[in-house]
Amino acid sequence: MESVVGSARDASPGREAVIRALDNCYDPCCQERKISVVDMGLIESIDIRNRDVKIEMVLTTGWCPFASRLLEMVEEEVGRLPGVESVEVEVVWDPTWTPERMSAGAREKLRLPLEKLAPLREARLRGEGR
Repeated sequence: MESVVGSARDASPGREAVIRALDNCYDPCCQERKISVVDMGLIESIDIRNRDVKIEMVLTTGWCPFASRLLEMVEEEVGRLPGVESVEVEVVWDPTWTPERMSAGAREKLRLPLEKLAPLREARLRGEGR
């Protein structure tokens, strides 16, 4: 559920500005491939009330060793936006993250081409690399 409450004179950040800031937030496992938390489908909701932004996120796994750094990154990036007074990031566990939440672009960046996988499979079948 996403909502924006307030008037123009409150100088609230816009939803699109928050999303652009989130596009600069990367799980360390995906940073090299430039797959943001938005592309990974980790953002469940954005709620903007006056100058306060609340973001609900899902994690790919509860065992993610970088979860706390990722939450800090989201707070920092969104907190830099003009008009933002506070940022609250909450991890939610329902719904559960699944790969279907990823954008088509993220799926493409994470896909390994068959021509690179086939030689590895063949080597394994031949017993090489043990």
